[in-house]
Amino acid sequence: MFQCGDYIIYGSTGVCLIEEILVPDYVREHSGCEKLYYKLCPVFNSETIYIPVDTDLFMRPIISRKQAEALLDRIPEIDAASFDGKDRREIAASYQNFIKKHKCEDLIRLIKAIYKKNLELTQHGKKPGQTDLQYMKQAETLLHGELSVALGISPDEVPDYIARRAEEKTNKR
Repeated sequence: MFQCGDYIIYGSTGVCLIEEILVPDYVREHSGCEKLYYKLCPVFNSETIYIPVDTDLFMRPIISRKQAEALLDRIPEIDAASFDGKDRREIAASYQNFIKKHKCEDLIRLIKAIYKKNLELTQHGKKPGQTDLQYMKQAETLLHGELSVALGISPDEVPDYIARRAEEKTNKR
């Protein structure tokens, strides 16, 4: 069970702070049960989510600063994912499966694959597809959100942080 003050990844919402563990009044009043809920506050928007502590929905602790920095150091070695097929729905389902894994490394693999695909398209005078752009944005938002909290920086600073880290690693060689 998570504790108050923990930062977690909650499904496709991304980083949430566990603000409270409680029995919400509406649960007590309507069902008469004393079931515990997490009161989740998504870090990057203003909604509040109440979710039973025994839910089957995906939740995990965010990565630590040390894990984030180690991941960033490994980015050059992480291979782009490989997606076969031409059907947009099939490709979208493959992208969604990567996002549903809720792992930073898989988000990087997805971002790299879509980036590479879009680069090839633009080099041939074509525009990237909306599905590709949508899933790349979603993967970047989830990845940058988790890295920002782990590193103590804003999500907007994450791309520059990644670039600086990569440059420092390259210069050390």
